[in-house]
Amino acid sequence: MSRIESFKRALSEKRAVKIIAGIDNFDAESVKKVVKSASNSGASAIDICANPDIIAMARSMTDLPLFVSSIDPQELAHAAILGADAIELGNFDALYKKGLTFSASKVLSLVKRTLELLDRDVFFCVTIPGELEIAEQIELARELEDLGIDLIQTEGHFSKEMPENGVRGLVERAELTLANTIELTRNVEIPVMTATGINPTTAPLAFAAGASAIGCGSCVNKLDSEISMIAVCRSLVEIAEKNAQYTVELV
Repeated sequence: MSRIESFKRALSEKRAVKIIAGIDNFDAESVKKVVKSASNSGASAIDICANPDIIAMARSMTDLPLFVSSIDPQELAHAAILGADAIELGNFDALYKKGLTFSASKVLSLVKRTLELLDRDVFFCVTIPGELEIAEQIELARELEDLGIDLIQTEGHFSKEMPENGVRGLVERAELTLANTIELTRNVEIPVMTATGINPTTAPLAFAAGASAIGCGSCVNKLDSEISMIAVCRSLVEIAEKNAQYTVELV
């Protein structure tokens, strides 16, 4: 089974876990820790930036499927040539901090341009901007589905306001992306990955909302200890596996 086929299987079983190093994380040592942690915990995939050196390093370290994220169609097309198992237009959350915004028409334009540049078939994931009204998100998701996009990723909305401490703060951070997941899974057939604020506390809520996968970044890549990173990744994988078992029991 190819790397991307193994990820597709995890998606179909609603147990996929993607560990995100960061679209703007060009620190080789930081990315290396994320790759090791994801590989040693049984995660389904790793998401890295579009830097060629980072791609080459990650590819040499793991057999897990590599997602490469960017908002640049040329970078995404080049990533496919360099060995990315999947490309992702998105992970916008980190870019909001820099003052960037993404309309539905902008996302659609970037997706179409990327498809024009691709010279091979590659798994394609697109993030639906969390700042869009839900009706716009649904319409964009339907258009992406018509284009043959393989996976859509939800997100919340970046805020400079500090959330509450404890479990309440964790849930508040993920509240919007969970709501978006519910709405999108009700309106499209394309698999949905829930991201933004997803961690061991909120991951069960994401699967309960209908997600086939979770994308987890800051709960892993912001940790200093590699042992802690592995522990969190394993916790996320265990939650996903329990969801898959529960899903099978319901069928």
